[in-house]
Amino acid sequence: MQTYYSDLLVIGAGLAGERVAVEAAQEGFDVICLSIVPARRSHSSAAQGGMQAALGNCAKGEGDNVDVHFGDTVRGSDWGCDQEVARLFADAAPIEMRRLAHWGVPWNRVVPGKSFYFKGGEKFEKEEKEEKRGLITARSFGGTAKWRTCYTSDGTGHAVMCTMDNRCAELGINVFDRKEAISLIHDGDKCTGAVVRCLRTGELEVFLSKATAICTGGFGRIYKATTNAVICDGGGHILAHDTGVVPIGNPEAIQFHPTGIVPTDILVTEGCRGDGGTLLDVNEERFMNIYEPAKAELASRDVVSRWMTHHMRQGKGVKSAYGEHLWLDIRHLGDKHISTKLREVDEICHHFLNVDPRKQLIPVRPTQHYTMAGVRTNKDGAVYGMKGLFSAGEAACWDMHGFNRLGGNSLAETVVAGGIIGAKIVEFLKGYETDFKTSLVAEAVRKQQDRIEKLRSGANGKENVYKVREEMQNALMEGCFVFRNEEGLTQCIETLQGTLDKARKVGLVSNGLGANHELAAALKIEGQVKLGLCIAKAALERTESRGSHNREDYTARNDKEWLNRTLAYWPVGADMPELKYEDATPGFEIPPGDRGYGGGSIIEADKAEIESKMIKK
Repeated sequence: MQTYYSDLLVIGAGLAGERVAVEAAQEGFDVICLSIVPARRSHSSAAQGGMQAALGNCAKGEGDNVDVHFGDTVRGSDWGCDQEVARLFADAAPIEMRRLAHWGVPWNRVVPGKSFYFKGGEKFEKEEKEEKRGLITARSFGGTAKWRTCYTSDGTGHAVMCTMDNRCAELGINVFDRKEAISLIHDGDKCTGAVVRCLRTGELEVFLSKATAICTGGFGRIYKATTNAVICDGGGHILAHDTGVVPIGNPEAIQFHPTGIVPTDILVTEGCRGDGGTLLDVNEERFMNIYEPAKAELASRDVVSRWMTHHMRQGKGVKSAYGEHLWLDIRHLGDKHISTKLREVDEICHHFLNVDPRKQLIPVRPTQHYTMAGVRTNKDGAVYGMKGLFSAGEAACWDMHGFNRLGGNSLAETVVAGGIIGAKIVEFLKGYETDFKTSLVAEAVRKQQDRIEKLRSGANGKENVYKVREEMQNALMEGCFVFRNEEGLTQCIETLQGTLDKARKVGLVSNGLGANHELAAALKIEGQVKLGLCIAKAALERTESRGSHNREDYTARNDKEWLNRTLAYWPVGADMPELKYEDATPGFEIPPGDRGYGGGSIIEADKAEIESKMIKK
């Protein structure tokens, strides 16, 4: 059996993973990255709109600074974020964007002179200053006071991913693709690497390391309707959760993006609305300006998704063979704008819808998009409950997003958190030594070999993994989507408990040998159903509405009882998650208040308690 040794093993080679790797490699440490696909095909490449950073270069971004960005992030989270982490992020983001420019990211730049932009379908004029010529420019995104989303047309993720992968090559970082970690190697207290399945041969391999970082992205694929790539299936979360000692933070915090196209659920960027696109109903009339007069289409994603769903419930949706939808209109932006700054949207519309967005409306509806939920870490990225284990990016609940993340903040988080957490891993490695116990490694490998053999032979049962997965996805779509209530969540949990029993009895139809997709699905299905149960159970227990977690039967945000973060553990051998809670933030720079959009009532927290936790600057 092939065994690899390194100072740092990074599971996942998207932007967060490679940024962590770069930080460690620059300090002379030996780093290995693992990826299911070639690194440049990581889901980071699919991100279109941009990265938020308070540079204040463009005319509509004048006066922006890190304090304004911090405030937008806290309000966007619906006061569910760790404000200490949000501050770290906002302060570091401008530095990171300039660093990326130095490494080669071709950011769109300020062009002096008068130009036009659209807001709510109306045309306005702006003038860029000569002294700002050539500086990194920005576009508008939802939930922000200023234009601060740095972008490269609508291919930001792809441009940054290629740049980061080049940086890894320059530093000599080993990036192994078509490798899937299926178990951590640990003793219940300390992590020393992972058992990995080669997706070319099906053979098991061992990767041993002093530190391990999980950077595998989100787990949107446990939902049927999602913008996520097929590789975003929770593999990294399952690795950590299966230890029995690592919690998933805020599992009920799942984001739904307003503009997934129908019927494929492929994302069209928030940049469409940021650049002036509008949402229309069956009568081709705007409606977001009625529900949200101040922000309209540029309220936060949780709010827009909720109003879209509400509007369709009012009979204003467009009927289709694929279910109801609404329209996104970018026709007024014109050919030049669409052909340059929204070129990927143009291609998606042509290739997947046979629609020309210059002349036709785009069919859209809310769809699962992002997991604020993740492997719970502290502000240094160190995972709760397991020494030597770290996490960054969407895989982690770091937690700067709370119960809703702003568009552009997550793509920025990959590189900002990657840099911050990478530096903390470097500090850890400089003062840390470990030993690799051969008996522990052998037992971890034997356990995975036995698990695979039982799936191949059908020793546990003959349940079809794809049918089990579909049952899980349908349960979450029905009971744990944009709107939630006690009846639906209770039914979802009941269904998923039965699904978990079936997941434990999965057997393969194929022989499972070599590069076998059925085996890959079967190895994850039990862990995926457990994640689903964590979402539904945490959502049922949280009797309030906060950000993306919207309870129809508890419509108020309840700061008195629920200004906290859920921690979902899954003890070894258990049939249901164990929920614990911790304070949402160790201190407040901005005390809980109204977001300024989204409506809804607030049950206020005890004022004396909030005042006692205020951070004096």
